[in-house]
Amino acid sequence: MTPSRDIQRLLEIMAALRTPDSGCPWDLKQDFASIAPYTIEEAYEVADAIARADLDDLKDELGDLLLQVVFHARMAEEQGVFAFGDVVLAITQKLIRRHPHVFGDTADLTPDEVKGLWERIKAQEKAERASRRGGQEAEAGALAGVPTALPALTRALKLQQKASKVGFDWNDPKAVLAKIREEADEIEAALAESDRDAAAGEIGDLIFALVNLARHLDIDPDAALRSTNAKFERRFAAIEAALSRRGKTPGEATLAEMDALWDEAKAAERGTRAQDSAIAPAKRART
Repeated sequence: MTPSRDIQRLLEIMAALRTPDSGCPWDLKQDFASIAPYTIEEAYEVADAIARADLDDLKDELGDLLLQVVFHARMAEEQGVFAFGDVVLAITQKLIRRHPHVFGDTADLTPDEVKGLWERIKAQEKAERASRRGGQEAEAGALAGVPTALPALTRALKLQQKASKVGFDWNDPKAVLAKIREEADEIEAALAESDRDAAAGEIGDLIFALVNLARHLDIDPDAALRSTNAKFERRFAAIEAALSRRGKTPGEATLAEMDALWDEAKAAERGTRAQDSAIAPAKRART
């Protein structure tokens, strides 16, 4: 079969998969709730391909993510609620509405002004939506609209951003750092009391405060943690490689031995970074 670039072909395939009697038993069994975890997973796989700078993989993962949109739209169409075309129309109208500096009379805006305009239009849309629904959303509070299904780090960030917009925020990152130290002390106190439940609560408070500090420094906490995860994997792989050269596995090594190899891997990375930093100015000087 010749690969098709036509979205209609994809919609037809999805419809066939969902056709009773002749379709796929697994696809027919699914509903919005059962497919939602796959939608989240595919979005993360897109982010992973981007982080690895693997554009071939990104193409495939974007296709998988598009399939999720088509799947949800097909189920909605079966219920007579909306179809894929309605999804496309809605996002098309939204993009035009939220970009008057591109599609309207507003022009010559800075990136910060564009962001502010986007937020004002979004707030107006929310108010209009609330009005159509009898004002229910308008009474929901300043933190309304942050999905509970978001990853915890992302949801913490969005909650803090919303609270900040109504003035509930720290004025200085150093004040947040002091709060982090306070939360660490409270964890220590809970440990001293052997109070596991209290320690769990304080650890949550500490993570929330760390997200807050990242926000004040304009750092994506999720991206920062992904980077640290990758660093941990890289350094642990170096430990395993070093032990393998000695004829050992991690399970056969002592903690002190692995700690020493960790320090060596860490020092080697720092040396590489320092060397790259020294080479870069020389390269610029030759160009």
